[in-house]
Amino acid sequence: MVTETKLYDALSVSPTATQEEIKKAYRKAALKFHPDKNKENPSAGEKFKEVSQAYEILSDPEKRKVYDQYGLDFLLRGGGEAPPGAAGGMPGGGGFGGMPGGFAGMPGMGGGGGRSFHFTTGGGPGGGAGHFSFSNPESIFADFFKQGGAGMGDDDDIFAQFAGGGGSRGGSGGRSKFRESGGGRRRAPTPEVTTVEKPLPLSLEELFSGVHKKMKIKRKTYDDGSGKRKVEDKILDMDILPGYKAGTKIKFKGVGDQEEGGTQDLHFIVQEKPHEVFKREDDNLRMYVDLDLKEALTGWTRTIPTIDGKKFTLSKGGPTGPGYTETYPHQGMPNSKKPKERGDMIVEVKVKFPSSLTLAQKAHLKDIL
Repeated sequence: MVTETKLYDALSVSPTATQEEIKKAYRKAALKFHPDKNKENPSAGEKFKEVSQAYEILSDPEKRKVYDQYGLDFLLRGGGEAPPGAAGGMPGGGGFGGMPGGFAGMPGMGGGGGRSFHFTTGGGPGGGAGHFSFSNPESIFADFFKQGGAGMGDDDDIFAQFAGGGGSRGGSGGRSKFRESGGGRRRAPTPEVTTVEKPLPLSLEELFSGVHKKMKIKRKTYDDGSGKRKVEDKILDMDILPGYKAGTKIKFKGVGDQEEGGTQDLHFIVQEKPHEVFKREDDNLRMYVDLDLKEALTGWTRTIPTIDGKKFTLSKGGPTGPGYTETYPHQGMPNSKKPKERGDMIVEVKVKFPSSLTLAQKAHLKDIL
């Protein structure tokens, strides 16, 4: 049972919400009410301030615990005597849980204060040690972005415009728009989120037919509760469409490591494995038939395989010169954008000449030719 719900109401979540639900609710509300998105609506700035300050407390397990038990006013005062009806203060007496001076020893606590939710940032009149002061709403928002809050939806480019001032995460970036709490200095530019590229080797048969792949990756993230770095496994599903070529990129947004600025993008780049029969040339396939000189001069027969398992018989009565080609229309690779269209299969002849001839063989050839 919580003492009050005004911070939960600001984010439109219930008092039983998980940290992930609180994070998603703040992300949605912050994007909706951000001043840069509502330049003609001054009231949106106040709403942005409310949701940011609510998130600052509810995203911190210790602050949230105190708020749930004693309420916002008690938190802003920095502890001391428990409100009427509270269960005798915190263990250890004199503020919270044995922490001297109320919240003075906790990260994020500073001077300044007031007793309403619309609390001013920085150290205003009447503040002092032990009083909790909200951070600058824009700093709260920037820290949220820096800790990976952007990698939770499809509108990350909008998010990056607010938090980094430079469009999409793969763009050129820009200077941050956020100021430090209580000061006039600008935050250093937020580093751009990197894109990690990994090879994806595929056989020619897989690229011909298309295939569904599951890739297991390891990614570094931050634990919501402790904030410590951890490594987790993630399964990525991808569909390889018929006709994909080497160099095709299969892109996953925000699935890599969490780092300063957001979460890495991951691109898999298609690589074609060498094939024992065919060489790909765009949508065409080329294969080679080796003939000795006798076959080239007198005739030959070969069974020609196709990429999809069919077979053709190719015969020539000779003579057949080096570089001779036979084309089989529509027996090559499919076009990835027009799967019903296929390239050609080209069969090219290579003639193997003898490395030496006897005088008698040379004389005999001269008589024949």
